[in-house]
Amino acid sequence: MIDNPFYAPEFHGPYELFSLGDFVLEEGYTLRDCRLAYATFGELNEAKDNAILVTTWYSGTHQIMRDVYIGPGRALNPEEYFIVAINQIGNGLSSSPHNTDGTHAMAGFPRVRIGDDVRAQERLLRELFGIERLELVVGGSMGAQQTYEWAVRFPEKVKRAAPIAGTARNTPHDFIYTQALVETITSDPAFEGGWYEGSSGLRSALARHARIWSVMGFSTEFWKQERWRPLGFASADDFQVGFVDAYFAPMDPNDLLCMAWKWQRGDVSRHTEGDLAAALGRISAKTFVMPIDEDMFFPPRDCAAEQKLIPNSELRVIESTGGHLGLFGFEESFIPQIDRHLGELLSS
Repeated sequence: MIDNPFYAPEFHGPYELFSLGDFVLEEGYTLRDCRLAYATFGELNEAKDNAILVTTWYSGTHQIMRDVYIGPGRALNPEEYFIVAINQIGNGLSSSPHNTDGTHAMAGFPRVRIGDDVRAQERLLRELFGIERLELVVGGSMGAQQTYEWAVRFPEKVKRAAPIAGTARNTPHDFIYTQALVETITSDPAFEGGWYEGSSGLRSALARHARIWSVMGFSTEFWKQERWRPLGFASADDFQVGFVDAYFAPMDPNDLLCMAWKWQRGDVSRHTEGDLAAALGRISAKTFVMPIDEDMFFPPRDCAAEQKLIPNSELRVIESTGGHLGLFGFEESFIPQIDRHLGELLSS
């Protein structure tokens, strides 16, 4: 185990831990004392029919969802709904390589799939709160992958679904991109096969990791229009160092690799022997597929092709020069669009 203060509640805010006990993963391993970190907002009503699940993305925790997406007067309104934000396995708060002891510590951490996250989340909601059906499942990027998995695996439990900036089946291009992210870490001599003594020795690797995010995470228009200026940065390099590099610098490399592996292999069609149309045809939830127009990871055309296979669905494109990382909500126009679409979905 590695002590990393970045993953403490002092940074991410309060959260609780739910123990799944010994949790059998899809890849055939048993994750001992598997724990999910979660935070709740609002009150569960007596009928238990006002619950919303918010899932997390690569490198993110419930903190970004709480600070940017949830609040009074918002579509995700804790005064009306009981909102549960559950951190995915491997994100540093839930069971992850850096905080696991014994044979599964660090590089010994087993492979986890999106389906494992969703099965674990379903157990938490059912066993801890008695929730059998969700008014909405919503998440961005890897959170969108989990949203699709929920809607396909548990169609009777999901009333509405809103995958934002993500796909139901990862594309070959996105797989290659993610592999480049992985190799910025694993190729560094300080990585030592995943058995490093601390992440501080991998600062250079994490900085290279961040620079690739600078290239693909933001759109070409973001850089041409110098959209970093309204964020308080003096130059493009100032923004890369002060925002992108600084964001990844304190994170644990093995945790990032755990999430990257399942991101690459996100695919609901494994439930239907590779038939994506059959898998998405299982969805009974009212679904708004919400790509970002300048996203170079999950471009609208890829999301639109999947949306056409989902019954009772609509394509709602979000405009953002931020590209994929517009998900951070730093543009004034971004969150109002999210709230408008989610509000319409929740009122449908």
